[in-house]
Amino acid sequence: MAAVTSLAMLLDTAACEKDAKALHFIEEMTKTADAVQEKVLAEILNRNAETEYLCRYQLNGAADRETFKSKLPVITYEDLQPEIQRIANGDRSAILSGHPISEFLTSSGTSAGERKLMPTIREELDRRQLLYNLLMPVMNLYVPDLDKGKGLYFLFVKSETKTPGGLLARPVLTSYYKSEHFKTRPYDPYNVYTSPNEAILCSDSFQSMYTQMLCGLYQQKEVLRVGAVFASGLLRAIRFLQLNWQQLSHDISTGTLNPKITDPAIRECMSRVLKPNPELAFFITNECSGGNWEGIISRIWPNTKYLDVIVTGAMAQYIPTLDYYSGGLPLACTMYASSECYFGLNLKPMCQPCEVSYTIMPNMAYFEFLPHGSSTLSSDSPPQLVELVDVEVGKEYELVITTYAGLYRYRVGDILRVTGFYNSAPQFHFVRRKNVLLSIDSDKTDEAELQKAVENALELLRKYNTSVVEYTSHADAKSIPGHYVIYWELLVKEPENAPDDEVMKQCCLAMEESLNSVYRQGRVADNSIGPLEIRVVKNGTFEELMDYAISRGASINQYKVPRCVNFTPIMELLDSRVISAHFSPACPHWTPERRR
Repeated sequence: MAAVTSLAMLLDTAACEKDAKALHFIEEMTKTADAVQEKVLAEILNRNAETEYLCRYQLNGAADRETFKSKLPVITYEDLQPEIQRIANGDRSAILSGHPISEFLTSSGTSAGERKLMPTIREELDRRQLLYNLLMPVMNLYVPDLDKGKGLYFLFVKSETKTPGGLLARPVLTSYYKSEHFKTRPYDPYNVYTSPNEAILCSDSFQSMYTQMLCGLYQQKEVLRVGAVFASGLLRAIRFLQLNWQQLSHDISTGTLNPKITDPAIRECMSRVLKPNPELAFFITNECSGGNWEGIISRIWPNTKYLDVIVTGAMAQYIPTLDYYSGGLPLACTMYASSECYFGLNLKPMCQPCEVSYTIMPNMAYFEFLPHGSSTLSSDSPPQLVELVDVEVGKEYELVITTYAGLYRYRVGDILRVTGFYNSAPQFHFVRRKNVLLSIDSDKTDEAELQKAVENALELLRKYNTSVVEYTSHADAKSIPGHYVIYWELLVKEPENAPDDEVMKQCCLAMEESLNSVYRQGRVADNSIGPLEIRVVKNGTFEELMDYAISRGASINQYKVPRCVNFTPIMELLDSRVISAHFSPACPHWTPERRR
């Protein structure tokens, strides 16, 4: 039985003919999901048949599932790295794709401390645009009159580099915002933004955020939805308003632009927007100056119907804070995508965050699913992957994709739980990224990386004859921006020579210097992550932690200190034992990666 009301039954309520066409497309794709998948795989294998990668596995032109599965291995990024490096270095032969690699999309997952490079081809923009074009027709079924106003979205480009062979390497959304698909998009009354392109495309994060906030304030009565890509990004925007409302009010009152905004394209476009509005400036001052920020989004943008942000996976930690600042506005998670591929959309976007499920669109790539918990993959025991339409409700799987751009049986690292089906297409709840321990924004830190960072920081404690007995961590989402908290229990062998606050601050910085480039960019360039904090706890705290776990049924023989904690009673126990707290005194070193 379908998990949501059939879109076909709602076609009469479609806002326009364009919406009806999009909803019909979703119906067709999901009704014939298996046939679409078979066709997609055949297309990928036929067009890439002469590539070096497929020839290596001797498919000999075969494009059927059985041959594909028997011949091609399931791989990770590390397996593909030699081919990626050759393309990055300028080899233009058909290594992975029969079509030229147009650029690399940088994944927020890392390999050896650097972002992963995902190959893409020009036509992938069309495929991604197709999915974007399905979002509002679905939303219009649940929220009326979205064509009567605008969306206030905080959208940003990030730094891009070139590989030695001259290909651009940049995040997938930066690629999209800088494309003609976005810059010259046709007018759509359901997709009008308050932010001008000039502000979105400005690489200076302060100037971009300031201009987007200023435009959103000027048009506050017209705003019907407020959003950002991640929940953390929207909270940063609110924090920015807290810090800058006085200057913003001044600009609105006088019709002038903050002299810190020096980007010529922004100044030129804003000259057409700025005009004195003392009444609006007084309203903003009145709302922001009192110190009460509860419900501020609904108060400043009173016609907002919902927030459009990702609040699944690691972003779920921000839901209470979003509820506080919005006054409990609905949270809409509309789509599921990554640098490797765009996957699907939420056909019930106004559901509760805990109920969010994404329907995989079978035309986007060829999808397979590795049952979660399967033993390590090896050529001796090929894994039994499950087809898209054959997954089972309630079970968890790791997503494996084959794309038009040249990824074959590639493990994405996302763990998904099947919640149901829409027609014959499965619906998935995003559980988590595999092996990710800490995440604040787009950063992902695993246990091995955290261990290495702790070890590097410990080098600073050796001359004080001090060591770390145990440690754990927590991604603190209550501060804006969020930050990593590391709990240390120390063994100080010479109390008279104990490390002081300055030494502990340097330990914080040493840990940050050890973390990957995505984390460090968030700290330095994006301001999306706050300074790392070390909280020193009393001796015996981790024994208490073990006692608590055993009291809840853990085996004393198998107990292992968790390297990340989120459970409220454990957090309360740790925080009640804190004897000192120390923050990183400076930003870690970061420069845009130079591709070797």
